[in-house]
Amino acid sequence: MKLFNSILGLTFLFISSISLIACGQNKSADNTSDKKTDNFSIIKTNDDWKKELSIEQYKVLREKETERPFTGKLLYNKEKGVYKCAGCGNELFTDEMKFDSHCGWPSFDKEIAGGKIKKVEDNSFGMHRTEIVCAKCGGHLGHLFDDGPTATGMRYCVNSESLTFQKEMAVAEATKTKNNIDTITLGGGCYWCVEAVYEMLDGVVSVTSGFSGGTVANPTYREVCMGNTGHAEVVQIIYDNKKTSLDEILKVFFTVHDPTTLNRQGADEGEQYRSVIFYRNNEQYKTAKSIIDELNKRKVYDNPVVTQIVPFKVFYKAADDHQDYYSQNQEKPYCKMVIQPKLEKFEKLFKDRLKKTDK
Repeated sequence: MKLFNSILGLTFLFISSISLIACGQNKSADNTSDKKTDNFSIIKTNDDWKKELSIEQYKVLREKETERPFTGKLLYNKEKGVYKCAGCGNELFTDEMKFDSHCGWPSFDKEIAGGKIKKVEDNSFGMHRTEIVCAKCGGHLGHLFDDGPTATGMRYCVNSESLTFQKEMAVAEATKTKNNIDTITLGGGCYWCVEAVYEMLDGVVSVTSGFSGGTVANPTYREVCMGNTGHAEVVQIIYDNKKTSLDEILKVFFTVHDPTTLNRQGADEGEQYRSVIFYRNNEQYKTAKSIIDELNKRKVYDNPVVTQIVPFKVFYKAADDHQDYYSQNQEKPYCKMVIQPKLEKFEKLFKDRLKKTDK
């Protein structure tokens, strides 16, 4: 019963502050956000960066210097794993994206999806180039060229000092971790809001925005917004059940949205904004039903919970420019007025369950 006591004490803090700004009123997500580079989720002073980075890293990441060719520690690295921003830990590339370009710097033919990198026009030194910077901290990575030899035609030319490398786990450890992984799909209104919250919860491996519960295969965002596909905006949450639990996942779910309004969250109206839990097995169904029954029994809300509990069938991922939307568009009015207040309250109410910064 501890879960329900927590929900009872926390829910009203969220419900009382639901904004009247509609998600659909500002849904113009596109990749042109790369034009702005002064809005990052991690902002520190130069003194802070100097304390955290080596001299070489600081020169490259913060002062945009370039390391000498053929000297980088990761240039000839052939191991399997993930390349991260040396400044903030943002995952940028995998080993499968790396290739030998013989240019003197580590080269990649694409980036990890989700807006990990921002592109900036660079006219320095009398040249016209495209600079690439980390989308989280703004750290200088290198430059992007269209002379790559692979199918993408792109060459991300990156300084080794801008990167750290995390080796792929040993097979046994990977298997062990895989056995701890569970997935749940939830709809609680605008998926941008729900995604941003769960990305902060410790134990959540990934959050992907998309659509479920409809009748049209591979729907576009525009089709779903028109309300003719039957889909709900959802987030697919992959989590480590050794670090969090389905109870906690649903505890967050019932505190960050209003489960009593049918096909509506704030000013977002339509079937696509319905409150819904797509369960994958009998355990998930029983847990969800038990929580809803208890919420109604205790009259946690003024009105009955209308959250649907529906068997999971298929999930369709939304376009890349709809993933990690908040961190890429914090300057937009919807993010400032709707998402940011929810995140601030989530940080306050679940402060002991926030992810630690990955450095």
